[in-house]
Amino acid sequence: MTSEQRIESTMPDALSRALLTFRAPTSEDGADVWELIRKSGPLDENSMYCNIVQCDHFADTCVIAELDGVIVGWISAFIPPDEPDTLFVWQVAVGETARGRGVAKKMLDQLFERPACAEVTKLKTTITADNDASWALFNSFADKMEAELDHEPHYEEDAHFSGRQATEYMVTISDIDRTAAQ
Repeated sequence: MTSEQRIESTMPDALSRALLTFRAPTSEDGADVWELIRKSGPLDENSMYCNIVQCDHFADTCVIAELDGVIVGWISAFIPPDEPDTLFVWQVAVGETARGRGVAKKMLDQLFERPACAEVTKLKTTITADNDASWALFNSFADKMEAELDHEPHYEEDAHFSGRQATEYMVTISDIDRTAAQ
């Protein structure tokens, strides 16, 4: 699935003429996705192999954003086998050149338009307390979808990460109203 739209005119001249497209990944995108994540700041880096597998085996629930053919955005997600009404978003990355332009929100919208997500009424993700960008993204998405957002500690700093990583809060957006986004 590919979707195209022009980037908003508030971007610098060169980027305002760039064509923003969204598509499902292929296994050949794995190395570029890994590089985007590596350059995107405080995200956990998975192995390149992990990103290749995500691009290959979870393509229906992952999305790539490109500006004139260059990958500038990535969402990895999957539908948990025991929760067919839920999309679990694993990771969101937006390259520096595309930040602040709503690319992450547009990628979420793209996922919810996919046939693989037709039965999804709930979104889950984990976020650390200090990840302001992710909190803003998912709060905004919940508002847009007229849905409830709840959160609670899930993977805890001491119990799960041996004190080496901050607690991840399970964020659940329930009762997503797809008609609200239209």
